[in-house]
Amino acid sequence: MSLKSFAAKIFARRVAKKTAHWANRPIAMQEKVFKEIIQKASKTQFGKDHDFDNIDSHIDFVRNVPIRDYEQIKGYVEKVVEGKEDVLWPGKPIYFAKTSGTTSGAKYIPITKESIKHQVEASRNAILNYIHETGNSDFVNGRWIFLQGSPVLQEKNGVKLGRLSGISAHYVPNYLQKNRLPSWETNCIDDWETKVNTIVEETVNENMTVIAGIPSWVQMYFEKLHEKTNQDIGSLFPNFQLFIYGGLNYEPYRAKFENLIGRKVDSIELFPASEGFFAYQDSQEEKGMLLLLDSGIFYEFVKADEYFDEGAKRITIKEVEIGVNYVMIVSTDAGLWAYNLGDTVQFISVNPYKVIVSGRIKHFLSAFGEHVIAKEVEEAMQQAIVATDARINEFTVAPQISPAKDELPYHEWLIEFENEPSEMGKFIETLDISLQKQNSYYFDLIDGKILQPLKITQIQKGGFQKYMKSIGKLGGQNKVQRLANDRKVADVLSAYKKA
Repeated sequence: MSLKSFAAKIFARRVAKKTAHWANRPIAMQEKVFKEIIQKASKTQFGKDHDFDNIDSHIDFVRNVPIRDYEQIKGYVEKVVEGKEDVLWPGKPIYFAKTSGTTSGAKYIPITKESIKHQVEASRNAILNYIHETGNSDFVNGRWIFLQGSPVLQEKNGVKLGRLSGISAHYVPNYLQKNRLPSWETNCIDDWETKVNTIVEETVNENMTVIAGIPSWVQMYFEKLHEKTNQDIGSLFPNFQLFIYGGLNYEPYRAKFENLIGRKVDSIELFPASEGFFAYQDSQEEKGMLLLLDSGIFYEFVKADEYFDEGAKRITIKEVEIGVNYVMIVSTDAGLWAYNLGDTVQFISVNPYKVIVSGRIKHFLSAFGEHVIAKEVEEAMQQAIVATDARINEFTVAPQISPAKDELPYHEWLIEFENEPSEMGKFIETLDISLQKQNSYYFDLIDGKILQPLKITQIQKGGFQKYMKSIGKLGGQNKVQRLANDRKVADVLSAYKKA
């Protein structure tokens, strides 16, 4: 065992002990975080506007601070971007994470010295937790790659700005610098296809042990490696042991990945965002991610099916229930207050508190009143893949409200197959029945002959990548919208239908 591997185990034991300390005191930890961030921001403009000096409880907070999304808090953020201090958080942020907005154009999410510390610690602790659980630390001696955005940062009124993944590249610890790939120069390439091709050249002959990134983009990297070498990834990188991912559910991609790799490898799921690092997978034996309750983030939850109702109840972790779909609301040490991320989660455990990401509150399919969410279509897809040995590259789902002829409306699944199902009829039937079992509203619509069973439109190989390139979102942190309540994505994708 190398010195680095031995040291990693010692460090991992220390981190696991610290994690157990707060995970076993979840409510006390959240109350501590709540009081600390309220007190620290009490003299900011936002704190004064919302009477933070007189907030002593969650009830006070709910009364004084309404839930807001980016568009609604944008006025405060613009003052921060202009260079003003003490607006949302004391002083000025050290970064802005620039992301794509929906109705507001570019979004500038503030990152403070406190919040970046928690971001870095969480990504480190996810790996150390894995080492502690499995005893495997040999991979620390090999090469690591993080498929991420460019680390080149711009500056706006004295504050650096860039994509979160690019900002994170500046925080790789010294002991991993020699292990890290790609080179800094390659990481700075903006064009995603050029970047991946260059990464292939840099890594093809290296001892890769850890590979990290959004599954759909890591898949692209693996495919290019296979094209170049005609080897599976497991043979090309015999010491490849760990895949780290976030941003997308891995399960629909798992079969394709294992085929590309040629064997199974352990994986760690992360739940990071520009607004904070919220959870990571803490067990190879159980599903779900450990919600980080001692990392400068105070959490609230609203039942997703009540979210748009006036007076929808905001609750803390004390009141959450297993299996309920919640909109996650955060207040952070970066100065976001009762902020709607847009993500929905479900708790699969409350001892400790563990979540799965179930979708986006704005990304659902309810054109006919069924309110289908991402978790449901991903679970249906996984069952269909297992039932028919299919492998997929990507998919999305949209309503077909006005079909041709005298047909009933239906859900259209646009799928790019790597390997088509052994029985397409069985694949479609499994998808539809699984969705009916998970969603009683969808079952009623099918049973009542309001909808007909779903239909599949096959997308040509590479079609989703062409689509993402056509809308300027190829690579980096961008990902395909899993489902929608309209046909904006589906209509553009129809240009890439398989002949």
